[in-house]
Amino acid sequence: MPAGRPTAPSLPVRTVEVAAVRRLSPHMVRVTFGGPALADFGCDGPDQQVKLYFPKPGQAAPVLPEPGADGDVMRWYGAFQAIPEDERPWTRGYTIRAHDPSRGTVDIDFVLHGEGADAGAGEGEGPATRWARSAEAGDVLAMFGPSAYFAEPVPLGTTDWMLLAGDESALPAIGTIVEALPEGARAVAFVEVWDGAEEQRFESAGEVTVHWLHRAASTGDGSPLMEAVRAAEFPAGSAFAWLGGEAGAVRALRRHLVGERGLDRRSVHFTGYWRRSLAQDDAPTEADLAEARERLADREGPADGS
Repeated sequence: MPAGRPTAPSLPVRTVEVAAVRRLSPHMVRVTFGGPALADFGCDGPDQQVKLYFPKPGQAAPVLPEPGADGDVMRWYGAFQAIPEDERPWTRGYTIRAHDPSRGTVDIDFVLHGEGADAGAGEGEGPATRWARSAEAGDVLAMFGPSAYFAEPVPLGTTDWMLLAGDESALPAIGTIVEALPEGARAVAFVEVWDGAEEQRFESAGEVTVHWLHRAASTGDGSPLMEAVRAAEFPAGSAFAWLGGEAGAVRALRRHLVGERGLDRRSVHFTGYWRRSLAQDDAPTEADLAEARERLADREGPADGS
């Protein structure tokens, strides 16, 4: 797909170009993307997800099939899977951190794994981290989304308060949610990072309390995030919980909130962004499949608290 060529609006596949790169912290880098294909880009609400396609070695841009005029995503995905493996781009999911319609740019934050005493969320350096570590203006990626195919709107201001919990991989999404809170909305966030250098600051019209949890200072064997949420005294009233981060930790948090705290399971949104000792390219585990079944049950079944 030639760089900068807009695609059929019914299938949001775009070629994007790096406009700027900024290091936010020792383990987080923000990449600003631009290009003609972003001219009609829309970002409706917080926590908007996209898929990024990274070129294989020796490629200046990722090799992708042309989107069909019918906008059939499954047909396009089938053509993508048919690309020989040594040419087919690596694919990773990311959150749109910011969108500037006036400039025609989007920001995406990358956690840099495999660097320093603790690389933050994830273990080892994958293709996305390698790319982000050396990214510079003019580099080309492809992007799919945002799209209703994997969008799940975050209900803002519909409950008495909101719980946000995750590690640094969830920071981009948490940031967009906090910044989108309406006046009068209340949120309590628990965010696990390596140390104080990884903390971020957010502005919000809502009332937000952020608890930063440092792995570097943790003396126990458990997750500082899990321990903090278990020990927390929650505000009174109805709650919506948003959870993101390492898949096993997120599932454990969800079980705690539903089974021990009594939250309606349909009021707990949970996403495993990464898996300990596994890459996104690895096959799903039984726990991953169980998570998918839980998601389906949450959307279709009654609120029985199970």
